[in-house]
Amino acid sequence: MLDIAGLRKTFLAHGSRVTAVDNVDLTVRAGELLTMLGPSGCGKTTTLRCIAGLEKPDAGRITIGGRVVVDTERNIFIPAADRNIGMVFQSYAIWPHMSVFENVAFPLRVARDRKYRESDIRDAVGRALAMVRLDALGARRATQLSGGQQQRLAFARGIVRTPSLLLLDEPLSNLDARLRDDMRAELKRLQTTLGLTTIYVTHDQAEALALSDEVALFQAGRIAQRATPDEIYRRPASRFVADFIGAANFLPGTVETSSDDLLSVHTQHGAISCIRQQALQPGAPVTISLRPETIQLHATAPATAANALPCTVTGRTFLGDILEYAVDLGHQELRVRAPANRDFAAGDKLFAVFDTADCLALTA
Repeated sequence: MLDIAGLRKTFLAHGSRVTAVDNVDLTVRAGELLTMLGPSGCGKTTTLRCIAGLEKPDAGRITIGGRVVVDTERNIFIPAADRNIGMVFQSYAIWPHMSVFENVAFPLRVARDRKYRESDIRDAVGRALAMVRLDALGARRATQLSGGQQQRLAFARGIVRTPSLLLLDEPLSNLDARLRDDMRAELKRLQTTLGLTTIYVTHDQAEALALSDEVALFQAGRIAQRATPDEIYRRPASRFVADFIGAANFLPGTVETSSDDLLSVHTQHGAISCIRQQALQPGAPVTISLRPETIQLHATAPATAANALPCTVTGRTFLGDILEYAVDLGHQELRVRAPANRDFAAGDKLFAVFDTADCLALTA
């Protein structure tokens, strides 16, 4: 449904050119929800705006539903209004002087590709409002809606024309935490029900992991890794990915031995057995990535443990269903997340135990 090849976009800032998007390639299948994730200034929103037609790229080609909408080599640039896309902005961009019904009807009334009859508009708006459960509020002023209702109104306006592609730019960032969780589930339900190909931009990793079929994590204008939520969390391709997606502990070391899919890594805390993600020679510097929830704390080292590092508890934080511990390995601190019924105190001498499968050696 979407194909991007060699996309590049620069901006003039303080007299010099700054590269916002740097040779990005991306393909999205029909019906898929792909999240563009990353920190501020990484290029994700600029990429979305290029897809929408709100920015003109310096180089590259964009195809939507088999139709070329951008090709800089052939001087093709289809205006945003003619791309058959729906878009929901961070600010919602709701017309305050219009009713709920007229806000949703607006894209149909100004459509340039066809003329909609009033009966068609009533039917289409009615279906869109019913999908977002606002069909009883059509006559109400948009400004009389709650934040969550305004967000659903913006979504209804985005889908009323059944677009080929739906673009969502941080649509939940203005909501409080509880409502954001509720609306996240609602958005996923609607996207799945409608089968809409959707690009979702966010800096919130929880949203990306919960909503996405796949995640494209941006770093400095490029895609650092694209994978399913499970893969990008459990098998990050670099330290940047591991650090941005969830929480991670990092231990520097050097490769001692390498087998088909395992490494023995020498660290200042002893040898650690971990998964090899690429070919590495003995002596190669690596950084071990270890998720806090994969570490278990034991009073004694289990005989069958692949990795068991002596540690001392230095602090703990109650997080409801879990406790987060800070443990000292000796000039290195680890974060460990354990069930709330595993109660240790500061000063306890323990072992941090973790499996080989939960331990990755990263070179970047």
